[in-house]
Amino acid sequence: MTTDRNALRRDLRQRRRSIPAAERIAAADALADRLLALPFAPQSGYVAGYWSMQGEIGLHSWQVRLPKPVIYCLPVLHEDRCLRFAPWRPGDALVTNRYGIPEPDVASSSALDAAAMALVAMPLVGFDAHGQRLGMGGGWYDRSFAFRQSQAAPPWLVGVGFSAQRIEPLAAEAWDVPVDAICTERDTLLFARSPAGSPA
Repeated sequence: MTTDRNALRRDLRQRRRSIPAAERIAAADALADRLLALPFAPQSGYVAGYWSMQGEIGLHSWQVRLPKPVIYCLPVLHEDRCLRFAPWRPGDALVTNRYGIPEPDVASSSALDAAAMALVAMPLVGFDAHGQRLGMGGGWYDRSFAFRQSQAAPPWLVGVGFSAQRIEPLAAEAWDVPVDAICTERDTLLFARSPAGSPA
């Protein structure tokens, strides 16, 4: 991680925090439409979202509109520095992790492995037109889905954010895990990568 990336993250976080509340709500609804319309949107199984923090685009509209056989999960930090995922519905118990982010009140050892997900909506700080995702810098998602770099395996990985977070082309790092799509309130970008090994 370079100083330039740190500065870019600060600028982009400020950019998304400055989006007015009414636009934020409308954007979350539009994002849900795009996620549900993805050609690989699952009709059953587990999907993962996240708890929106620091101005991240919300996923509640998507969660409540998922097909009934689809089970929504939130990430849980595990001691191996990878994410596990636990089913969560509004009203279920939450605890705050070391970063101040709410997560399901379950033992991380009992949560689901990353490979058990059918689709993962990944938060991002920035993204470019080629599918390069700039995360918070902790590497949690890249470590958790590193297996996707060497094999065509589930889950589908979708970066989500506001269109205002789009940036100029960003150089990939060796540890970056490519996404299959990026969805914003305005656009859906599909890339020629998929867990099935065929174009998205």
